Amino acid sequence: MSYNQIMDYLSKDNADPIVWKFKNIVAHQGPLTESHKDYKGSSYNVTIEWENGEITDEPLSIIAADDPVTCAIYARENSLLHLPGWKRFKTIAKRQKNLFREANLAKLRSFSTAPKFKYGYEIPKNYPHAMELDKSSNSTKWADATKLELDLMDNYNVFEDLGPGAPPPEGYKVIRVHLIFDVKHDGRHRARLVADGHLTDLPTESVYSGVVSLRGLRMFLFLAEHNDLEAWSTDIGSAYLEAHTDEKVCIRAGPEFGECQGHLLVINRALYGLRSSGARWHDKLADVLRNEGFTPCRAEPDIWMLKNGEIYEYIAVYVDDLAFAMIDPGSFVENLKSKYGFKIKAAGPLEFHLGADFYRDKEGTLCMAPQKYIQRLIQSYEQMFSKKPSLKVHSPLEKNDHPELDDSELLDRSGVEQYQSILGSLQWAISLGRFDIATAVMSMSTFRAAPRKGHLQRLQRICGYLAKMQHATIRFRTHVPDYSDLPSKDHDWFSIYGDVTELLPEDAPKPLGKPVTLTHYVDANLFHDALTGRSVTGILHMMNATPIDWYSKKQSTVETATYGSEFIAARTCVEQIVDLRNTLRYLGVHVHERSYMFGDNESVVNSSSVPHAKLHKRHTALSFHRVREAVASRYVGFYFLPGASNPADVLSKHWSYATNWHLLQCLLFWQGDTADIKDKA
Repeated sequence: MSYNQIMDYLSKDNADPIVWKFKNIVAHQGPLTESHKDYKGSSYNVTIEWENGEITDEPLSIIAADDPVTCAIYARENSLLHLPGWKRFKTIAKRQKNLFREANLAKLRSFSTAPKFKYGYEIPKNYPHAMELDKSSNSTKWADATKLELDLMDNYNVFEDLGPGAPPPEGYKVIRVHLIFDVKHDGRHRARLVADGHLTDLPTESVYSGVVSLRGLRMFLFLAEHNDLEAWSTDIGSAYLEAHTDEKVCIRAGPEFGECQGHLLVINRALYGLRSSGARWHDKLADVLRNEGFTPCRAEPDIWMLKNGEIYEYIAVYVDDLAFAMIDPGSFVENLKSKYGFKIKAAGPLEFHLGADFYRDKEGTLCMAPQKYIQRLIQSYEQMFSKKPSLKVHSPLEKNDHPELDDSELLDRSGVEQYQSILGSLQWAISLGRFDIATAVMSMSTFRAAPRKGHLQRLQRICGYLAKMQHATIRFRTHVPDYSDLPSKDHDWFSIYGDVTELLPEDAPKPLGKPVTLTHYVDANLFHDALTGRSVTGILHMMNATPIDWYSKKQSTVETATYGSEFIAARTCVEQIVDLRNTLRYLGVHVHERSYMFGDNESVVNSSSVPHAKLHKRHTALSFHRVREAVASRYVGFYFLPGASNPADVLSKHWSYATNWHLLQCLLFWQGDTADIKDKA
């Protein structure tokens, strides 16, 4: 196939925008005789997955005439080239296979021209296409959706009409806008007007619009439970349009603007698509919250706090999604409506927020679980692979698996897209609380750029594990752990580090509410990566009895002994402890004078806790002294915990169900008092 032939095909494809194209050949049937009930004029049928999601069986002879390259690739991948009916593709399969693969993907993936469908409706590419679809279906659904959006623009006074043929004001730039169309799950047709902000000059000021971190959200929810506050959530409709824009831009109205077509319209509001709209909305909301007496936390700027009696109330901001922890959140929501005119949607007790479900179990404990998110992930998996994930697995990866040693065939572009899509979905699931897959996903992230078939199979296994173990949840247990039986380790460190104490932030607000005790579990897995020799650090942070943050990452240096890798992990944990303690102080929380850190390497624990211990590995000196000084300052106590009881084991290695279920059961699966687990076993 020559380059000109390829270009001719693509040109022909662009000339006919409504031709259905097939994504892939997913299976075959045959050999068939003329007497066979499925015979269609060819000895083989192939199962085709089309762009619109339909799957049909077609005779091989027809598909081969239209696209022999795809047939050749399928035959080679399925070892069919030696069979009658498939031999004709042998020459194509051997010759310039990389060019054929690229050309095949280019013509099959011409998404700019292929029709897009959602919930049974074709999605318009632009306004003229929307009107064509309305006309062909004898309806006005897309026209109504467009009118609803433009009426919204009028309500917010988004545009100033300067009339037809008017020149742009001095200093203003003429840009374009376009409509984006969508269909909701209930069949509602939606249209949104978006500015082509890429046509504007890059602004010199910041266009940053911050969002609360997922760790910050978990801390926010814990404090709400701990201090008996009500947790609510809501989102603000058409939030960007609440703010004015600083950009000097205007448009020439198109046919979607009806009688205003051809008029020059100056954009006054922070229209979606403009470069600075996110920042302008953030500024608008910040002004509102300051006016209500709230101030941003210095450590989590998108958690706003207000002193109310002997506690703090909080608001967590994620663009236009707000979560409240207040004594009376309903009154505050009404204030946003009446005083500021915000269009509040679905305000009420926290049920679904940022992809996570919230509910109370039979014990009345607040639970956070990405159940709907995992269900959608499974649905995407089924659409992607035309099958359900396997439920026969009991752990994300096999124990001691080494995916870096996989030498299976590299994935094609389609496979790479599948791999990256699944990987991104799994990473968000971890952020929402499924830290039991963190180490497996961290390992598989190494191969994001060039994954192999074996790597994709491993991601499929992780999806199967999530599908099987969907009921895992973070429970916000607020009772204080009892560490009265731990040995006292207050030695005299003066001769080594002097009179060291914890450095406290001088600008933190006055602590109010109930105090919080922090617990931290740390572990390292030596030689986790067989190619680079890197070890893995695993850390789990707890506020009282609630998992609040987790960490699983390869270390940046190669360690030759467990002692070194464990000390590096302990240093990382100490640095995170400092960050966590100061964040809580900036949130106005009473933090217990000591954080309790547990590790399963007794040599490292002893070296950190005894003043005159010797440094066994000189290259770990900085980690050695960082941990020891924290212990000497008495804000960290480092204690030994057997490996079988260390929850950080889940975050440092590829584990098996048999060895780690008792740890996961306490953290993610058990309802009620975890002390009862052994009694129930």
